[in-house]
Amino acid sequence: MKRILFSLLVLSTVFACNPTETEDQALPRIAIAGLAIESSTFSPAQSTEEAFHARVGEDVFSFYPFLSPDSLNRDRAEWVPTIRGHALPGGIVTREAYESLVTKTLDMLRENGPYDGLFFDIHGAMSVVGLDDPEGDFIVRVREVIGTEPLISTSMDLHGNVSPRLARHSDLITCYRMAPHEDAIESKKRAVDNLLERLESGKDKPPYKAWIPVPILLPGEKTSTRVDPGKSLYAKVAPAADQEGVVDAAIWVGYAWADEPRNHAVVMVTGDDQEKVSSTAEDLARSFWEVRNEFEFVAPTATLEESLAMALASDKRPFMISDMGDNPTAGGAGDVTWTLTEILARPEFKSADGPSLIYASIPGPELVEKAVAAGVGGQVDGLAGAAIDDRFAPPVRLTGKVEAIEHGDQHAETEVVVKVGSVHVIVTKKRKPYHKEADFTRLGLNPRETDIVVVKIGYLVPELFDMRADWIMALTPGGVDQDLERLGYKRIKRPMFPLDKDMEDPDLSAQMIPLSDAE
Repeated sequence: MKRILFSLLVLSTVFACNPTETEDQALPRIAIAGLAIESSTFSPAQSTEEAFHARVGEDVFSFYPFLSPDSLNRDRAEWVPTIRGHALPGGIVTREAYESLVTKTLDMLRENGPYDGLFFDIHGAMSVVGLDDPEGDFIVRVREVIGTEPLISTSMDLHGNVSPRLARHSDLITCYRMAPHEDAIESKKRAVDNLLERLESGKDKPPYKAWIPVPILLPGEKTSTRVDPGKSLYAKVAPAADQEGVVDAAIWVGYAWADEPRNHAVVMVTGDDQEKVSSTAEDLARSFWEVRNEFEFVAPTATLEESLAMALASDKRPFMISDMGDNPTAGGAGDVTWTLTEILARPEFKSADGPSLIYASIPGPELVEKAVAAGVGGQVDGLAGAAIDDRFAPPVRLTGKVEAIEHGDQHAETEVVVKVGSVHVIVTKKRKPYHKEADFTRLGLNPRETDIVVVKIGYLVPELFDMRADWIMALTPGGVDQDLERLGYKRIKRPMFPLDKDMEDPDLSAQMIPLSDAE
């Protein structure tokens, strides 16, 4: 900050001599860094460094359309991108992967400093072997390199977790306001805009940060902002953030499938008016607590057997079934075979002219290799799935016709479609979530004209939601089981709703977090 003020002073005296050069000198230097993943500690899977597909240097800008070369924000600062890694949700991150990525980031920050600010783009639900609160650890280590003077603006997923340590070292902090996260880019831009505004105006760090832990731990499938009470609750966030004296306001639902003390909901408000900051945080926290008993699944739920019976009896197509327990978009291993095994055992799907069903998807690298060798139209016989999570069913045997082979997907690498009876099974070399119609059509499948589409997912993302004719969420087993009570938490703070349904009302008073440069 002192560097900026000094530059502005210089501007006032020498601007006429060399305006272009002095304008460049006045720009704040802002680094970009972050690692993002949701990690289930209830899954046997582990995530390695490769899973993060880390982008380095100039490649980092590809994450942010609001920092494209022709964007206004690109010209408002001297940007110093380091490393930004974003992994599919999955198992706990290996310590080696975490240390490698963090060390590389710190080395780049050390080599390219000093800085006036840093855009810290994280998810907030990363778990690491042998380490609690990885994002808190990461930001502390960043501070050790860049110092306490630069402003850090932290952008998060609303399913992330905000520890006191992360809150202290973040000068500005925000999260998504929609689930599904249709406002992800908008939220990241807000984090950058807030940072630029504080730097350009000379206001420096907001002096007040109110943090309130709310003892609620619910899955995203019950807290979507598409429906109430989540819709009405999150509708209060933008007006709260737009008040005079408030910089930003946010509600974090938290991440339900990890077992750490930081896993719970949080409300946080930052700003320049202490009374407004604290009262706003308390109002939002009370609003959350007051509607806790109203949260329900955002769609009907049933057992898999009941879900299939409904789908088979329906005349609506596609009838979509969410295979929720092994949802790879929430941290599941993605290779639990229980649901697919049950489907293939049913007599309705034994014949090729039975009800059409697409199953997306199951990893099976050995079967994929056999399918590629057989070619489209050939026959294949092999095992898939349960290489990582075999707690509920063993690898499933698939014997059928190869109907499609596609190479080059960033996540799956190779995808094949094997038709077994009337079931089209998508088998991948590596796990991949299926979110878009194009994910199916590129494989020669037409989900809109298919009787039943079963997807490893929780709530349907927008494109699938718009495609469905009907929908049921199946309560299936896996590392992101929706029955939280049978997960076996040992380390979260208790009491916790809904695990302790009759708990007393908590103290929801605002806790003022020290500034990052406080002694």
